[in-house]
Amino acid sequence: MNAPSPRNDAVAKDIAPRNLSPLRLTFRILRWATYLGAIITLLMAFHAVPPPVIVTSPQAAAKVEQKFEAVEQAVASGQSATLRLDQTELNSYLASHLDIAANAAAKAALTGTSPNDTTANVPTPNGTASDPPAPSGTAAEQVDQMRSSVRDVKVELVDDRVRAYVVFDFHGKDMTLQLEGRLAASNGYLRFEPVSGQIGSLPIPQSTLETAVQKMMDSPENREKLKLPADISGLKIENGEVVATYQ
Repeated sequence: MNAPSPRNDAVAKDIAPRNLSPLRLTFRILRWATYLGAIITLLMAFHAVPPPVIVTSPQAAAKVEQKFEAVEQAVASGQSATLRLDQTELNSYLASHLDIAANAAAKAALTGTSPNDTTANVPTPNGTASDPPAPSGTAAEQVDQMRSSVRDVKVELVDDRVRAYVVFDFHGKDMTLQLEGRLAASNGYLRFEPVSGQIGSLPIPQSTLETAVQKMMDSPENREKLKLPADISGLKIENGEVVATYQ
């Protein structure tokens, strides 16, 4: 019998690694499937969803101010009152009051202040003005960072639900967050019951969403921010409108 040639030995060694065992083949398939899944997840998370088409106007924002004044007068005279805001009114009011870069021009146009003016009083939902808190230490820096990362906020009112669309900066890349749920007033605090949510085009699992929202709303830092004015007895979304009951 002829001895195998060196060339045949080289070919055999080259082919041998390809004859994988079923276990090793399964491991490689799972490993590459994991890589592929991670890439798809990142692509979906960073795929910015187009914003909803929301109509806003300075006239609608001014109308909201008038509604607040009418409610205050009713409450001051000992009467109950109901405040109703439609989608245009709500977003116009937010555009003139939220301290984010996308709303700086709208806020300046409605208030007559400079877009870079951080000393102006900020109106509260009950129509009064309050001075912005002065920065103090690490907590204030964190708040500033969170505020500066938000690029845009839009709110849709659908039947009995609210759908929030938020654009925020993540290491120089714009990402979108969408949350949908129901609003309510409970023991003087604003409550949000999430129905669905997604980051970019990536849906957030319902259990994860509920846990995250619950922790956020129950944290000591956020709880006081969610405290409603004492004269608000009810809050909900009804027929595409925000309905607040004052007593």
